[in-house]
Amino acid sequence: MKQTLTFSDATYGFGAGIFFIGYFLFEVPSNLLLAKIGARKTLLRIMLIWGIVATAMAFVETPMQFYVARFLLGVFEAGFFPGIILYFTYWYPSARRGQMIALFMTATAISSVVAGPLCGAIMKYANGAGGLHGWQWLFIVEGLPAAVLGIVAYLYLQDKPEDAKWLSQDEKKTLRWQLDHDEKDVESASHTGLGQLFADPKVYALALAYFLLLGATYTMVFWIPSLIKSWGVADLLMVGLCAAVPQLCGIFATVWIGRHSDKHRERRWHYMACVAAAATGMGIIALSQGNLAASMAGLTLAGIGWIAATPLFFTTTTEYLSKASAAGGIALISSLGNLGPAAGPSVTGWLSARTGSPVYSMLLVIAFYALSGIILLLCVRPAKAHARPA
Repeated sequence: MKQTLTFSDATYGFGAGIFFIGYFLFEVPSNLLLAKIGARKTLLRIMLIWGIVATAMAFVETPMQFYVARFLLGVFEAGFFPGIILYFTYWYPSARRGQMIALFMTATAISSVVAGPLCGAIMKYANGAGGLHGWQWLFIVEGLPAAVLGIVAYLYLQDKPEDAKWLSQDEKKTLRWQLDHDEKDVESASHTGLGQLFADPKVYALALAYFLLLGATYTMVFWIPSLIKSWGVADLLMVGLCAAVPQLCGIFATVWIGRHSDKHRERRWHYMACVAAAATGMGIIALSQGNLAASMAGLTLAGIGWIAATPLFFTTTTEYLSKASAAGGIALISSLGNLGPAAGPSVTGWLSARTGSPVYSMLLVIAFYALSGIILLLCVRPAKAHARPA
């Protein structure tokens, strides 16, 4: 795209970054709107308009068009992830929420496995078709299905259990009782509204923990191809296959860990174990000095840790926040945490350039994971002992 449109590195970099500004500004308003109008209308708005703008990216020609499109992508995508997390709180009590959020989050890992080969194939084989470049077809093929899925979500999803035609009246009453008498696994805040939410330092501590988690994880995501190449893997197909291994292992591990967390009604130490696994995997990579087998083992362990950590983090967050503050709190923590991907790769890249070695950047990533776990342990306390359902 940059070559075809002759965009400078500065133009491309600014356009890439302006997405996060729109995303940051509209995350909380979008989730507050979802709480008022429901998930069906919210997902219709997000996916339909986002899909249209993503498709329109194929036809940008000037830097200003590029900037506007990227900013609007951030605006319209804002609220999707925290909206889904909020939506789960309407349907699943705490005792089942870890597994459900984990199942949802496997989509991220699956898309990472599928997207690379699929995007490469579109770029290669669709290039020139209909007089369009491969990158233009990539945006079209990416955007249009999202718009269609927004319509499908509106037609088939139900906002709350009371609206579900596939539940009997007794099932609706049972589920509503479980949701209204939900016994949480961590101490909950007593927020009665947004004012108390914004004044709660623990909310910002959780945002910092998520900032560190995402900063470390996105740094690793950007690093993986170059790391694998540095281990002596030159063939691009083999690089892609090696990069898929931690994602595939993470898909199965995150569901099992989420289910295990639900079974034992414990969140904090499960999260700490995941970030510890990610940090340990990074340590193995640093100590392996390019040995392919050992480095792949470390990368796989790290991948399992960082993929499984996010569902546990948001399961914990939904239990900490009160019903009155859930919509704004989930979005606020998500929006602040999503600044991590903008900071993490930049800081580690600068550190590697200054020191001439990636080792110090790896140590910083390890510290990010460890600090994220420690912060969550310190700011969220376990719930007082109560009678747990069998």
